[in-house]
Amino acid sequence: MSKIHIKSRDDVSLLVRTFYSKIRKDDFLGPIFNGIITDWEEHLELLTDFWETNLLYKRKYFGNPMHTHVEVDKKVGNTINEKHFGAWINLWFETIDELFDKDDEVALIAKNRSRNMGTFLHLNIFNARKSAE
Repeated sequence: MSKIHIKSRDDVSLLVRTFYSKIRKDDFLGPIFNGIITDWEEHLELLTDFWETNLLYKRKYFGNPMHTHVEVDKKVGNTINEKHFGAWINLWFETIDELFDKDDEVALIAKNRSRNMGTFLHLNIFNARKSAE
């Protein structure tokens, strides 16, 4: 199978949908996502907007991912930790590598941005717990 480059919303959607199909089946991450998300189609469209904004610079996403992740952590009893982010990143990288050309600049950006966001979100979840004490 020849691998493609991320050039359009359809490519971003392929990434998001393939990735989250893995997340939903994952023994470690699946219970968190499946326990919180009630409308998967709506969520996948929102995440496609998010990644299209971040990768293709088409302003489609206007949410606050930090606030959302802090709220998810509260709903799961403040149990999200670095292992969850590590597992998420590993599946994200695996999905990118399966679908897209290894020399695709946008795919490399998707990896770097996810790593940076994971660190940022993890630190902010931890800080939100401390400020709630």
